[in-house]
Amino acid sequence: MNIGILSKRNTMMAGRLRDCLENKGHTVSIYTLKNLIINNSLLNNDFYILKSKSLFFLYAGFFLEVNNIPVFPKPQISFMQKNRIQSHFLMKRIGLLTPKIYLGTVDTFRNQLDLKDFPFILKPIMGSGSKGVRIIRSYDDLKSKNNTILYLEKYVNGIHYTVYFIANEICTLIKPPLSNEHVDMEKIETPEDIRNLIQKWRNYFKGDVLFGHLDIVREKSNNKLYVVDPGSFPEFTNWKCRISPVESICNLILEKYTNLKKN
Repeated sequence: MNIGILSKRNTMMAGRLRDCLENKGHTVSIYTLKNLIINNSLLNNDFYILKSKSLFFLYAGFFLEVNNIPVFPKPQISFMQKNRIQSHFLMKRIGLLTPKIYLGTVDTFRNQLDLKDFPFILKPIMGSGSKGVRIIRSYDDLKSKNNTILYLEKYVNGIHYTVYFIANEICTLIKPPLSNEHVDMEKIETPEDIRNLIQKWRNYFKGDVLFGHLDIVREKSNNKLYVVDPGSFPEFTNWKCRISPVESICNLILEKYTNLKKN
């Protein structure tokens, strides 16, 4: 088969996926900003792997779907996880706990937020992971120009987890607060309530979410789990469980495509 990978880079996970698929006898092309143009030339591949959630690659994914070329993960699911407002309401729809959010300008926040509400987490509306994320402890930390709309999230004090999943395999790690997935993390046995949360997340998508991760905080005072960030395609940098993430992801995608063509 001819397979395309939409990715910001041709190394790291994208490169490992290419090598794995080529070893299985497939022809693989990686499309980065250097060689991606959204036109009919993309329709020569059988299916695509959407590694990046950057908007340009999402646009390519939507273009491919309209032209009946399968994309894994689905662009709409990836977009909902990149847009933090959409992901917040998505998690509420699923029935998961997520921190209270605030949207407004700096002036609005200064006039309406109470000192007792601090601290908050400032996050880019479009983004994932820890890029552009910082803690807001007072009004002085709120800075913006031109009445930009800011996204604030109530800070949850507790144990921070990154929880990877590939099909039914779950890898749970304790991580430093506000850190990305590349810092060193401590693997733990997956608690039953986290396992149930991951299952609830996956069940909502009815087989369209094969793998991913959730950043979760266990609130210190009440032991409840809050989902603070979903991820459709992490690098699996800290994967420390028994299966190979790259091999497993390739097999899942190939199986999904085969079943799709049968139907």
